[in-house]
Amino acid sequence: MSAHDSQECTESRGWVDRAIAAIESDQRRSADTHLWKLDLPAYPGIDIYLKDESTHPTGSLKHRLARSLFLYALCNGHIREGTPVIEASSGSTAVSEAYFARMIGVPFYAVMPRTTSAEKVAAIEHYGGKRHFIDEGHRIYEDSAALAARLGGHFMDQFTYAERATDWRGNNNIAESIFEQLRGERFPCPSWVVMSAGTGGTTATIGRYIRYKRHSTRLSVADVERSAFFEGYATGNRDCRCGQPSRIEGIGRPRVEPSFVAGVIDHMVRVPDAVSLAAMRVLSRKLGRRVGGSTGTNFVAACFHAARMAAAGEAGSIVTLICDSGERYANTYYSDEWLRAAGLDPSPFEPRMEAFLAGGALDIAIEESSGPTS
Repeated sequence: MSAHDSQECTESRGWVDRAIAAIESDQRRSADTHLWKLDLPAYPGIDIYLKDESTHPTGSLKHRLARSLFLYALCNGHIREGTPVIEASSGSTAVSEAYFARMIGVPFYAVMPRTTSAEKVAAIEHYGGKRHFIDEGHRIYEDSAALAARLGGHFMDQFTYAERATDWRGNNNIAESIFEQLRGERFPCPSWVVMSAGTGGTTATIGRYIRYKRHSTRLSVADVERSAFFEGYATGNRDCRCGQPSRIEGIGRPRVEPSFVAGVIDHMVRVPDAVSLAAMRVLSRKLGRRVGGSTGTNFVAACFHAARMAAAGEAGSIVTLICDSGERYANTYYSDEWLRAAGLDPSPFEPRMEAFLAGGALDIAIEESSGPTS
């Protein structure tokens, strides 16, 4: 290696070192997210907790993923000084990645359908991200890779790398955080952790951590309509496809993504979209603030397991997540006009959710599976 090459290598490593240090400093400045305990007098033997990921600097669970993806790409030599970063996302992941790209001083491009809401585009642009619209949603992966090649950049590809970018053994990942926060509670080892899947990275992290620490906790994953995850898990067929995009933003995918690790999942449910939005509204009223649609999906699944435990006379705790704030959905999920246009009517299910929380039966049909052998 020539002296010139050696100097370039040293300068490149110096920039990467500074970028990693900036991201780690940001993490140290952020307090851990709160674990809320719901008040459920009708179920004295069951404690439901909500891990509030909406309080991250970029407002969602995807903040953790974006941080892990950037560290993974930096440490693997994929991002250097000036490298454009490209992501296939029209939602919270793009917002969070734009935040970290600005932090380390690299360009960021979000590849997204032209129909993406103005609110989401504005949030991405707020952090300096650039939009790259496409007309055919099913080409988002190919178009993202093509844009990265054209710009000489790095395609972050959350749907492939989410499950491997996070250190599932510990290092303050979300699973370790949950169990640490529960340590002083009356049921410190939860019966169930409930999580919905977007990339599948968070469920992979939680499921692996549970096994690594040899906890008796089971992982239940909640899926939505217009998503391939539930069918892929129930049948064992990873080639499942769904022709329409999910209506619950941030979760559900038209294909079984590479980051979806079925082997660490104990159970899945599929929640109708109208039920998710009904639960979203009921939980928002109970908390006194709005949550997003994916949190509604999580809450339905948590109630499903609480109902099973109560019927069996079991006591224990259940943990699920508040994925993001409902303020991002003021013009969609909280808009009656938007709901009518989408053909969604959560109103019949809201009183059923309220009745369950008051001690009644959970009178909602929900599909479930424990895998191909169930």
